[in-house]
Amino acid sequence: MTVNTTSKVDALRKMTPEDILMALSLEEKVSMMSGSGFYRIHAEAKKWGATPYPAGGANERLGIDGLKFSDGPRGVIVGHSTCFPCSMARGATFDRDMEREVGEAMAKEARAQGVNLLGQVCINLLRHPGWGRAQETYGEDSYHLGEMGSALSQGTQHHNVISTVKHFAVNSIENTRFKLNVEVDDRVLREIYLPHFRKVIESGCLSVMSAYNKVNGAYCGQNKYLLTDILRDEWGFEGFVHSDWVLGVYSPHGAEAGLDIENPEPAWYGDKLIQAIKDGKISETAVDTAVLRILTTLQKVMLAEDPQSDYPMEAVAGATHTALARKVAEQSAVLLWNREVLPLSRSKTKRLGVFGRLATLENTGDKGSSRVDSPYIVTPLKGLETYLGADAVIYAGDELAPDIAGHAAKDFDAAIVVVGYTAAEEGEYIPSEINLGQDDIPENLSSILDGARQRGGGTSIGGDRGSLSLPPAQIELIQCVAKENPNTIVVIIAGSAVMVEEWIHTAPASLQTFYSGMEGGSALPRLLFGDVSPCGRLPFTVARDQTHYPLFDPSSEYTRYGYWHGYALFDQENTEPRFPFGHGLTYSHFDCTNIRARRTPDGGVEVSVTVQNTGSTEAIETPQLYVSWPACAVIRPRKSLRGFSRVKLAAGQETETTFYVAPRDLAWFDAASRTWRIDSGHYGISVARSARDPDALETTLNFPEEMGLGI
Repeated sequence: MTVNTTSKVDALRKMTPEDILMALSLEEKVSMMSGSGFYRIHAEAKKWGATPYPAGGANERLGIDGLKFSDGPRGVIVGHSTCFPCSMARGATFDRDMEREVGEAMAKEARAQGVNLLGQVCINLLRHPGWGRAQETYGEDSYHLGEMGSALSQGTQHHNVISTVKHFAVNSIENTRFKLNVEVDDRVLREIYLPHFRKVIESGCLSVMSAYNKVNGAYCGQNKYLLTDILRDEWGFEGFVHSDWVLGVYSPHGAEAGLDIENPEPAWYGDKLIQAIKDGKISETAVDTAVLRILTTLQKVMLAEDPQSDYPMEAVAGATHTALARKVAEQSAVLLWNREVLPLSRSKTKRLGVFGRLATLENTGDKGSSRVDSPYIVTPLKGLETYLGADAVIYAGDELAPDIAGHAAKDFDAAIVVVGYTAAEEGEYIPSEINLGQDDIPENLSSILDGARQRGGGTSIGGDRGSLSLPPAQIELIQCVAKENPNTIVVIIAGSAVMVEEWIHTAPASLQTFYSGMEGGSALPRLLFGDVSPCGRLPFTVARDQTHYPLFDPSSEYTRYGYWHGYALFDQENTEPRFPFGHGLTYSHFDCTNIRARRTPDGGVEVSVTVQNTGSTEAIETPQLYVSWPACAVIRPRKSLRGFSRVKLAAGQETETTFYVAPRDLAWFDAASRTWRIDSGHYGISVARSARDPDALETTLNFPEEMGLGI
């Protein structure tokens, strides 16, 4: 069956947005600035996102269907769509091309199910790994976020589905997100928390979702400095801004600040906005401007030529997309360490022991607004049984009785211990009184380990993590199993960094698979047995001590964000991480040689290196380009990521890879003169396997003159 999801109605086909605007009454214009029917649809379905939500822009009289929204970012949450690995896992691939392919797949499934607005590009910076929704973003580095987010957005909009980038801006604490005020100075805001949003906007993204929190005292949904001064006046954004869902707007004056649509229902953008206009408190021009933005964007995608003739339902979670989900799961897994245990040998592994409750659970991550109800989920245990045969794989114990599990471990050729978290411990914070369709969580998940956190007499799930270590029962399980079996491999399922200090010297190998999607269980044995080499790289820094990260208080209603976080903070404080940003092992070895760097005519930088697979196994290398800055009037990081590539090479094969650094990615923001500056002096250029690679290939490049880039 084929569903036509972008009905090319007469009003948008025959009239300009300006003519449509002239034909609308004030009441009709205001009605286009909010969603409708959300609470009715949710009450009927009893599940978040069961069907596309009307999200503004509709006018029945003129036959304009308007916006039909679905959330992301693991996939289209409508229906039974493909559940891809979470965004953090995809961030670990460092693969723009594959992320664009994921965006295309999401768009095809959106079109087939009546969706034309997709909230899938979450690029909030991971300031601290305890952030509950870390799994929804790509990592800690702004450059990396911008590159990956742009790829996903472009893939989605290639099939004329409006892409939403979110949550704008400075959103990185979950539990108090509705009332948190983040104080941040202009240089920090523009160098650390906004460049990735700018890059996605400049790549063509057509809509922005505002955040719940305040920035410098003003709620993001009515923050004129963010929504108008920066987003539109400085960056030239021409699309529309819509609020986050429920409590994203606090006043009809959001319309004057630059918020075009209130979702999900008109708490403020209905009668209250109309009355404010009639009372002369708000100009009708603000409404006209918002409606024009909505109509112009709708017309752009509705009348655009589609790259394929139809979008059939058969593609939704079909063979092509589920194969892509498995491929992403394979290429996102990060081999943290390996003491000559992996890859396992099929001929020598006659009996494989599997341990840990998470091995048996359908655990794809957050159960809130990003939950994807896929038609099936392959668990780690099921994937191993399918790969080796059920007789060769034994589920032999868990963290509820670690001593018994350890005793059983000695009887196996190898032991797989699956540990980490579920939606009960991290993710979107869902208070006990709110039902998003997560009825399965208390029964299936909250009894694991410490269970879901108890708040207010009921069981609340998700939210920010209080600890970055594994629960004590899981640590004990690892220690007991590894003591008895020298071929123990620990598989970590988590949304961001997990500290391993208590057991790193006990377990011979560890692989972080994140929340690996519906096909994660199928990917796992192929990674463990060497059908494919692990090639993911950490998109964050793993500390040796939790205090090495920035201050993080999930209960705070006020915080101040400074300049330092991530690998830049570890460099600044001369702190040795357990695993640096960009770290990840493969089953092969690579050399980088022959580095060349030059200035480009536009003032940017081009760097080339030769990459060779010097090992005996085909694998993917991920060379990363870091730039070190000359001395200037302000302090800057010791180095900053400014390029990365993915190079797949057979044993003995070599190739050249080239990086381009745009002028803006070389600049710092001078708040006094309100301009971006590129300093003169010697710039360090290095190509490395991680942010702390001692064998990085290095050169320098001289910039004889200072450059200014304007705002």
